[in-house]
Amino acid sequence: MRTVRSDWANTILVCKKCSKKLDGGFGPKGKTSLAKALRQDLGVRKGRKGALGIIEVKCLGVCPKGAVTVVNGAKPGEWLLVSEGAAIESVVDAVGLHAATQMAAENP
Repeated sequence: MRTVRSDWANTILVCKKCSKKLDGGFGPKGKTSLAKALRQDLGVRKGRKGALGIIEVKCLGVCPKGAVTVVNGAKPGEWLLVSEGAAIESVVDAVGLHAATQMAAENP
C-alpha cells in the first residue's frame, strides 16, 4: 500500500446534489455553486496541493429545501445547512475555515 502527501490543513465536504438543486445560489450573481464560491473567496487551489480541501460529494442524505449541506472534516459531528444566497464570509466563519486558512498561510 502507498500513501500520497497532501498540503491540506482541513477538508470541507459540500453536498453536490443540494448545490445542483439550487442551480448555483451563491456568489455576486447567485449562479455560482457553494464549493466554487468558497474556493474563490479563500483563494484555494483545487487538488491535493491546495492549502485546504473543498470537495463536492455525491449526496450527504440530509436534502434540505433551499440550502446546501456542508461538513467540516475537523468537526464531523456538526453539519451545517447553508441557505441559498448566504454571504460567503458568514459561511467561512460558521464552518470554521478562518483558522485553517491562517494556519496554512503561516506554514506554506
